[in-house]
Amino acid sequence: MIEKTLLRIAIGLLAWQSMGRAANLEMNSARGEQLFSSLSCIECHSVNGKGGKIGPDLGRRAGRHFTPAGLASTMWNHAPTMWAAMQARGVRAASLDEQGAADLFAWFYSVRYFERPGDAGRGKALLASKHCTDCHGLTDTKLAAAKPVAQWEATDQPMALVDAMWNHAAAMRQEFAKRKLAWPDLNGQEFTDILVYVRGIAAARASSGQFELGSSERGRALFMSKGCEACHAGKRAPGLLAPGETLTDAAAAMWNHAPRMGPLAPSLDPGEMLDVATFIWAQPFFTDSGNPAAGKRVFASKGCKMCHEEGSNGAAKLTAGPAVLTSASKVSALWQHGPQMLEQMKNQKIPWPRFDGMQMSNLIAYLNARKSGN
Repeated sequence: MIEKTLLRIAIGLLAWQSMGRAANLEMNSARGEQLFSSLSCIECHSVNGKGGKIGPDLGRRAGRHFTPAGLASTMWNHAPTMWAAMQARGVRAASLDEQGAADLFAWFYSVRYFERPGDAGRGKALLASKHCTDCHGLTDTKLAAAKPVAQWEATDQPMALVDAMWNHAAAMRQEFAKRKLAWPDLNGQEFTDILVYVRGIAAARASSGQFELGSSERGRALFMSKGCEACHAGKRAPGLLAPGETLTDAAAAMWNHAPRMGPLAPSLDPGEMLDVATFIWAQPFFTDSGNPAAGKRVFASKGCKMCHEEGSNGAAKLTAGPAVLTSASKVSALWQHGPQMLEQMKNQKIPWPRFDGMQMSNLIAYLNARKSGN
């Protein structure tokens, strides 16, 4: 079952560091879900079993490292088949601007997040093996300061749960020391299993599913004001998470980090952990920055240069347009101008170019470098 989600991303330092510029992205998965229907995608494609059966189930095909450029390349490669199917079924392609494409990205990402493989049985066992249930009863109170698991809030948002756990860490450290227990480290999979289990119990299940990101600009300011930069500088600076790591992976990393800071761990007000996590995690995930030199080779080898280098054959120069090209703007341009481009290529007997995610990422980096004059 697909949970209704809300993904709002206001990321001030996203995009292209090599140009010294930032792109502000605001994505709303609720609008993206509506677009998935209004653009008639749902007539051919299902998402986790909901929708058409002609094309593949997009929710089940999303890979573990399905980056924004990977999504853009998949849509690009699929475009000729998609347009032919739409024409055969008499489906008219509605307009898709860059904001709409960004909202679709949010929808696909939110579905990918909620459908990440997790196991409630493992989650319940982990709560016991990590000694969480020594203090937190599943439905009853064991310690006055330890809320029963069934009463945990915001369990659809991993960072919201870590937010509460972070400020609870000092009391937990004391209790674990008293019981001579080690701090319960969690990896991303274990955190996911726990979230799946907790979401399935009555109190958590009654809440609406939300998935939300905060502000990278506020996160950066908090990172400075809380003194994090004193230790996390240079090689230990944020933004170095492995490509494709999910927000749940980032949540687990933050949780594991809490006891390493000891009594100096800063307290965070409700919602501030979300902003810090957005600053640390969202930049590497959504920037998806490639290599301009490799992108230049892609530009030539895929035949882009033939039409777009000097704007020949009526093709637009790809150095024009938005100041910063993103995977979302690439998809928007494909949707609006792709059918005409495909027709011209057929007339000239030029095959439709195909890209993998890295090639798309490198191509975008090259085009942005050209826009900036580099």
